[in-house]
Amino acid sequence: MYKLLRNILFCLPAEASHNLALRGMKISNGLGASALFAANTASTAVPKRVMGIDFPHVVGLAAGLDKNADYVDALASMGFGFIEVGTLTPRPQPGNPKPRMFRLKTEQAIINRLGFNNKGIEYACENITKLRRRGVLGINIGKNFDTPVEQANQDYIHCLRRAYALADYITVNISSPNTPGLRTLQFGDEFNSLLDELKEEQARLQVQHKTYTPIAVKLAPDMTEEQIVSCCESLLSREFDGVIATNTTLDRSLVASHPFAGEAGGLSGSPLTAKSCEVLKCIKAEVGERMPIIGVGGIMSADHAQQRLAAGADLLQIYTGFIYEGPPLIEQILAGIASD
Repeated sequence: MYKLLRNILFCLPAEASHNLALRGMKISNGLGASALFAANTASTAVPKRVMGIDFPHVVGLAAGLDKNADYVDALASMGFGFIEVGTLTPRPQPGNPKPRMFRLKTEQAIINRLGFNNKGIEYACENITKLRRRGVLGINIGKNFDTPVEQANQDYIHCLRRAYALADYITVNISSPNTPGLRTLQFGDEFNSLLDELKEEQARLQVQHKTYTPIAVKLAPDMTEEQIVSCCESLLSREFDGVIATNTTLDRSLVASHPFAGEAGGLSGSPLTAKSCEVLKCIKAEVGERMPIIGVGGIMSADHAQQRLAAGADLLQIYTGFIYEGPPLIEQILAGIASD
């Protein structure tokens, strides 16, 4: 049934079908019809405790699909073990001009240059307070496009403060390729300064709210091994709670012949699979068991999921795989894990 719906949706432009699918899921959930499409995880879901959080199973939804926490209930009904919303910025922003999302069907890939389009952290947090059902929820935070990089810390701290008491964990997105200058925050003094301020604020908020909310940092797949090791050393020395590997890639080598290869933006899906897994292996070699890893990027099948877990991932997130395969992908991954 999902493949039939997907084929219909794929007749529309990518961003239009994205929005229509989300609205359809919300209506279906409101009518109590989600079970027609949802993954059946009852016999294969194995709980796992990561970052001090009890996850019902290891397969979650990556940030980007539900930017404003408008569809959390509907997405949770699809069978995910956890949902991550965002990326959210302090102020609302429209993102980049359209068209800004492109399907590469034969490559099972998507290029997007959305640019953190969202209604702002306040809007999303209001939505979260109204949720009817609450599974494990991550909130992904970023900076506004017009905030200078040297002032970026202020945006992240603002969002951390607002989201802290509502999130089960918070993801710091410094790796999107679609906000100018953002990826420079992964390196050098800018990176260490941001990490220091985040940990100081986390400690203050822990006292204020009498609860500890973990913080994970999401990294790009386009770094050198030396850069990855340096990032890991900084995260470990400051005792961050987790790392997410990886965001989308700027590399077009595997889609060079496609008509959309020249479109600016981050590439996700099958062309990212191997690259993201290699980055995860590099991170695992550096952090060992000292810091959990959430594997994301090009997980399009149960085999891909198994490879990511074997490489050292503690949890998994899907996005483009969910677009192409739907809720059955969750079932397939969990069944593969259960039979391993």
